[in-house]
Amino acid sequence: MPQGSTPDWKPRVIVFCCNWCAYAGADLAGVSRFRITPHFRVVRTMCSGRVDPELILEAFVHGADGIMVAGCHPGDCHYLEGNYRAMRRVRFLQSLLGGMGIEPERLSLEWVSAGEGVRFGEVIDAFVGKVMALGPSPLGSGSKKIAKGTEVEGTPARTAEAAGA
Repeated sequence: MPQGSTPDWKPRVIVFCCNWCAYAGADLAGVSRFRITPHFRVVRTMCSGRVDPELILEAFVHGADGIMVAGCHPGDCHYLEGNYRAMRRVRFLQSLLGGMGIEPERLSLEWVSAGEGVRFGEVIDAFVGKVMALGPSPLGSGSKKIAKGTEVEGTPARTAEAAGA
């Protein structure tokens, strides 16, 4: 059993899917009734290139154990270059995560076309399996999430009320 996990632990995986390819591939997998692990949630985006790095970091802070960005194959982007933008962003974020103490393998980028329902299931199962082997995120189910009036690493958050405003 991975370090920090309990016998009943289930990974929290978020998959940002491009509307034109990966989401359609997910839909094909669903209507074809392919068996896929249930431990993921899809967030539909218009393009993989529109997934802001801040969304990914925020998802980790709020308890995601793994995040996948799934888009059109290079050269097939509905918006021409969005998938190349996603590729650069994910590569950058993986290096950033390593410096934050989060395994870079917890962030993945995959190419799935609208007709690749089987491939969608395969990449999801493989990624969720990898996340399960890694165990819970070092951030631990949002334990360090930053919220109004909470403390993070011993420093009280400044709020309007605390500032006397």
